[in-house]
Amino acid sequence: MRLCLYNGHRVGVVTSEHGLVDVTAAVPGWSDDPLSDFFVRLCRDFDSAKAQLEAEARRGEEIPLTAVRLGPPVLNPSKVVAVAMNYAAHRAEMEGRADRSNLGWRMEFDVFLKAPSSIVGPEDTVELPDVGDNEIHHEGELAFVVGTGGRDIAAADALDHVVGYTTMIDITVRGPGDRSRRKSYDTFSPTGPHLVTGDEIGDPQALTIDLSVGGETRQHVDTKDMLVSVREIIAYASSIMTLVPGDVFCTGAPPGVGPIVPGDVMRTEIDRIGVMEIPVVARTAAGPDGEALP
Repeated sequence: MRLCLYNGHRVGVVTSEHGLVDVTAAVPGWSDDPLSDFFVRLCRDFDSAKAQLEAEARRGEEIPLTAVRLGPPVLNPSKVVAVAMNYAAHRAEMEGRADRSNLGWRMEFDVFLKAPSSIVGPEDTVELPDVGDNEIHHEGELAFVVGTGGRDIAAADALDHVVGYTTMIDITVRGPGDRSRRKSYDTFSPTGPHLVTGDEIGDPQALTIDLSVGGETRQHVDTKDMLVSVREIIAYASSIMTLVPGDVFCTGAPPGVGPIVPGDVMRTEIDRIGVMEIPVVARTAAGPDGEALP
């Protein structure tokens, strides 16, 4: 099943390449309040809600995707957990960019947190802040969403705790300072286009990730090349922190990261998940009410 959130927080099932069916009526406790926890509860209770969602999708009328605005297929996660250094080739390219004496722990596999407020959808834009001489890079990654949470989850059982998979472009300021800060600017986590349930994805280590900028291929990798698999990521992260339904994970940058500038358009695709095309613009100053200043 391919789930999406659209036109605010309505819930759809993507039924074809060109359309979706609104299944909001079958979502327990649905609310259009942007702070609602209905999506988190849907992740937790997806197995029991699935039959109702499927029945609603069968009897509903298909709506053209061109007639709606897709939002990020996640809502109000308690945390975004990101993975560092999960592809050997990416580690090598980063070693080539930096003074090796200053790399240290930054070149080791680990997890860290991104701000959930950095998430935007597949029809939004990335806004680049003024970071002086530092570059801002794209990192197209496989992402997944926690269904049933827990702690100390065994790797053998880990995929049973995933409700679905999606794509995230982990936008990153290259430079000094903490990873979490450099990756948490507003709009720095474009996510989508859909949330594809685990039964449709199958093996998450058998996917291909592609990202291009302005038609130039930057990243092309198979998820089998991860140093630490999705199963092992879940086991490791849950040994540190309790995972909560709706939490979002991005699984690490493939090789081929590179700079983006205003005017670029990033296109990312993961087979069995879909395509996102995300324009890049310069960040504008905001007034006290959050609106852009002229």
